[in-house]
Amino acid sequence: MTFTELNIDEDMVQALADHGILEPFPIQEQTIPLALSGQDIIGQAKTGTGKTFGFGLPLIQRLGLTPEPGVQALVVVPTRELAVQVTEDLQIATAHRATTVVSIYGGKAYEGQIEQLKAGAQIVVGTPGRLLDLVGQRLLSLQGVREMVLDEADKMLDLGFLSDIEKLFAQTPAVRHTMLFSATMPGPIVALARRFMTKPIHIRATDPDEGLMQANIRHLVYRAHNMDKDEVIGRILQAEGRGKTVIFTRTKRAAARLVEELTDRGFNAAAVHGDLNQEQRERAMAAFKAGKKDILIATDVAARGIDVLDVTHVINHTIPEDDKAYLHRVGRTGRAGKTGIAVTFVDWDDLHKWALINRALEFGRPEPTETYSSSPHLYTDLDIPAGSKGRLRATPTVNPDGTPRERPGSRGSDSGRDGGRGGRDGGGRDGGRGGSRDGGRSGGSGDRSGGGERSGGDRDRSRSRSTSTASATASADATATIGSEQPNTAGGHDAPHADGQTRPRSRNRRRRSGGDRPTATS
Repeated sequence: MTFTELNIDEDMVQALADHGILEPFPIQEQTIPLALSGQDIIGQAKTGTGKTFGFGLPLIQRLGLTPEPGVQALVVVPTRELAVQVTEDLQIATAHRATTVVSIYGGKAYEGQIEQLKAGAQIVVGTPGRLLDLVGQRLLSLQGVREMVLDEADKMLDLGFLSDIEKLFAQTPAVRHTMLFSATMPGPIVALARRFMTKPIHIRATDPDEGLMQANIRHLVYRAHNMDKDEVIGRILQAEGRGKTVIFTRTKRAAARLVEELTDRGFNAAAVHGDLNQEQRERAMAAFKAGKKDILIATDVAARGIDVLDVTHVINHTIPEDDKAYLHRVGRTGRAGKTGIAVTFVDWDDLHKWALINRALEFGRPEPTETYSSSPHLYTDLDIPAGSKGRLRATPTVNPDGTPRERPGSRGSDSGRDGGRGGRDGGGRDGGRGGSRDGGRSGGSGDRSGGGERSGGDRDRSRSRSTSTASATASADATATIGSEQPNTAGGHDAPHADGQTRPRSRNRRRRSGGDRPTATS
């Protein structure tokens, strides 16, 4: 079966071929003929089954080669990431026709989205909140919508968007062509379909996550020590034939730490998690899809909508909460008939979770394999070249700007980077933040004016008590006049002694005495 045999217009067939998409998936074979005829459809399918082109190609074709300006088709999705993904797929299909697709979602400036709407975009892909926002401001009209799609409806239900979806339906004409796609069909979704759809036909796509998972995915389950896990992952990432890799972490903090660690080890890694703004997440996803980054580290929430066909490995840095989450994660690989490898690390405290997953998915592996970075089975299981270590190159000692490079997790052990700079912002006013007291809270009490000009011993905070007597005497003679004319100040000038001379204050003495200011002796 080909797209031409499914009666898809030749310009779209060619546009798909330009991206190596030559044969339709089963969900597309079932959906396209019905959708082209204007039949309302309920499609039960998950991300990765090819449903986007299943509803997208008929939607585009029904608008015509040169549709009039204005919104005529609406695709509603639960997340920003999925909105971007669907938009990109539809833009592939419309490459050779005068149809414009625009993404509408929160976390991004209104201006660009509004400009595209005013320019006459015909297809809108958006999240419920931002769509209703623009409708409320009368910046988006849905009165001309002829084609409407709800994608991943069950996720929108989980996220509390059901009432928003009903409001969007109310903004569209009563007569329209409607398609709804959902991985599961909970009661509220069924009720929604009955209320807003006309005699829909139910299509169930082959689920890639059913049963024990696809036969083309290998599952490896290890119990590794936390102190050794980064090294193990570093070696896995050097496996023969490894392509794009997705690593799942349980928390945002773990994702941020791991991307820094792997980058430090010489790998090309990016991260998507909740602490990043939308632009940063989009940039990371774009780099991953384009191959500029071949490792994507993600939390479960941020990973929604990730749909990249050439992922060869999935690594669960920490075990998922249950079997459904496990299937969702490992389903990022082994797509479109390709092979994939899923590696799961189980911590001691999570053995009970693995027992439940193992039982639910009938793996027959009650105990994860105890694994170290030097374990021979690690190399054979994943086809890692002998002698590989978890680092691609030596760690740089300096950053590109010339500043010393800090190892991940080393904060708090060294004095502050700006300590004692003696210039801008009070000579490293932040010196020692998160480090030891030796960094100096004021970084050597630098001049707040930023000039960094200091007198006597204050300018050199590292001068030790072992300075020769001759040097000390010379310094005292050179500053005797200054010491007699200038009073001691909070700015850090040398304190005058009883004999009228000013002697340089030893920073080491201050540190050993707990930072108390020495007083003049009689």
